Amino acid sequence: MTFGRLESRQPAAPMSEINVTPMVDVMLVLLVIFILTAPLMTSAIRLDLPQSEGVEPGEVSPSLSLAVDAQGALFLNDKPITPEVLRLRLAEAARRNPNTELELRADQSVPYGRVVEAMGLAQKAGLSRIGFVAQTPSTPKR
Repeated sequence: MTFGRLESRQPAAPMSEINVTPMVDVMLVLLVIFILTAPLMTSAIRLDLPQSEGVEPGEVSPSLSLAVDAQGALFLNDKPITPEVLRLRLAEAARRNPNTELELRADQSVPYGRVVEAMGLAQKAGLSRIGFVAQTPSTPKR
């Protein structure tokens, strides 16, 4: 038995391998989080809808979007249009498919008469399905 100096060993070489264990731990935690939150991302209201043979899912009636801005200008599918050209386009759409739906959007500052004029153009052209687009009121902040 000798006293004094201990044996000197070579210093450990640096590890060049990636430690995979923490990465796997993080991925497993993320997987559990996604598994738990995925059902919450679907619709919160569960409905058992009735069956109907009226309209097949693939049958979507064509629609046009007519907008009247605050100055009373007309826009068909978000492109400016004059009343004369609008009358022709609506008549053409009604001739192609009489079930074409017109989605009417109007600024709330537009006089009611201007909105009625736009509706009259659509009805004269032969379109009878007119839907009014409105914005839902925002919920108060708590």
